[in-house]
Amino acid sequence: MRAAMLYSGLFLAIGFSPGLSSVLAADPTGDWRVADGVANIRVAQCNGDMWGVVAWEKEPGGRDVNNPDVAMQSRPTLGMPILLDMKKKPGTDSWEGEVYNAKDGKTYSSTITPKGPDQLEIQGCVLGFLCGGETWTRVGPPIPSSPANSMAKGSPKAAAKTVGAAPKTRTVAAAARPPGQKNAGQPADSVGDICLLPDIAGFAH
Repeated sequence: MRAAMLYSGLFLAIGFSPGLSSVLAADPTGDWRVADGVANIRVAQCNGDMWGVVAWEKEPGGRDVNNPDVAMQSRPTLGMPILLDMKKKPGTDSWEGEVYNAKDGKTYSSTITPKGPDQLEIQGCVLGFLCGGETWTRVGPPIPSSPANSMAKGSPKAAAKTVGAAPKTRTVAAAARPPGQKNAGQPADSVGDICLLPDIAGFAH
């Protein structure tokens, strides 16, 4: 009887593991190292959609110099939105939206798809053709939903309450800190909860 119970428990554990792996694989949130290693992108869910910003730079102090808008060419690349308002594709583990490429100052239609728990595939196309992509590598754990990112695009009053809860959201962001970030010449976490950044928090207004 005891042996039967043991085998039954083992069967249940084996049967449950693929589902658990699928859940982990389908979570695109967290900090990701881009293919050429020059930056980490922090991805979080803000009011139901995925956003991603530059959370770490190998060479600090970058500016958005290739932006076609001259007024934007002086903005820091740290904290700059890269993945823009990406929405879940029904029935898939992919999100669709836009990606901003700071190398040429252009915005492309894009899809992000987790490939296992530690890789994120980025595909981008211009007007449906000239498609290309790359794979990012996870350097920080998934980011749980927080009061900040669930209310980021709410009323100004709600946003003010959220800012008051900043210590909790900074703790979440710190959990996603990539190894070695302290030694890169930047604060341990100078971006924090990306859903509170003005470019994202004010998107719906």
